[in-house]
Amino acid sequence: MNLETRDPVVHTLGVLEMAALLRELTAGLLTVDDFDEGLSALVRITRDALVGVSWCGFTALRAGEPAGVAASDPGLAELDDLRRASDSPALDAIRRREMIRAEDLGRETRWPTWTPRARELGVQGAISAPVDIDEQVIGAINLYAATPETLTTGHQLTAMLLAEHAGLLLAAVRDRARRAALAGERGSALLGDGVVGQAIGVIMAQRGCPAPEALEVLRSAATSLTIPLHEVAERLVSTVARPRDT
Repeated sequence: MNLETRDPVVHTLGVLEMAALLRELTAGLLTVDDFDEGLSALVRITRDALVGVSWCGFTALRAGEPAGVAASDPGLAELDDLRRASDSPALDAIRRREMIRAEDLGRETRWPTWTPRARELGVQGAISAPVDIDEQVIGAINLYAATPETLTTGHQLTAMLLAEHAGLLLAAVRDRARRAALAGERGSALLGDGVVGQAIGVIMAQRGCPAPEALEVLRSAATSLTIPLHEVAERLVSTVARPRDT
C-alpha cells in the first residue's frame, strides 16, 4: 500500500500511536542497566502497543555469536534464538542489514527449517528489522502476526523507526551497565584503600550500615562539599582520632 494514498485520519493516528510507543519505550528503558531486562521491556511494550502484532521478539548477537534473546510470549522464544534454527527472518535481517517481511508464511520458502515450526506455534506473518546497538552487539526486532496478510507496509515503517530508536536505547542500557560495573570495581578497590577504608569503617560504626552504603555516604559528602574523596576521608578520620578535651 502506498503511504501517500492512505486515509489522512488513519495516517495521523499511526503517527500518534508511534510517538506514544517511542515515548513509552524511552520511559521503560531510561533507568534500566541490565541488557536482558531492557530486551524484555522492549518486546513487551512493542507487542502491547502495535495493532495486528500478536507477538514480538528480539534476537541479539555479540561478535557474531548469539548474545541474547527475548520474547513477549515465552512459548515463542525459540523462534528468536539462532541456536535453535540456522535460518530465520531475524538472521536474514542481521546478515543483509535490511528489513525482512513475510506476509504469509503459508507461501514462504526462504526458511525451510524455521517456517514450519513458526506455523506450528501459530505465527502466520513476520517482519524482522535490523538493530544496530554498539560496536559489539547487533540484533533484530521481530514482529509476528497470528493471521496472514496482517503485517502491512505501515508495520514495516513502524519497524524501521522502532529499530532505530531501540538501538539508541539499548546502547544506553549497555553503557549504564558498563559504568555500573566499573563503579563497582572502583568501589571494591576503595574499600581497602588506606584512609578511605578507615573512613568507611567509621561511617559503618556510626550508622550501623554495610560498606557499600558507607562508601556512598562518603561520596555524597565529597560531592556536596566539592572536595576530593580522599580529603573528606582524611578529615573524618582525623576528627575521630583527635583526642577529646577532658
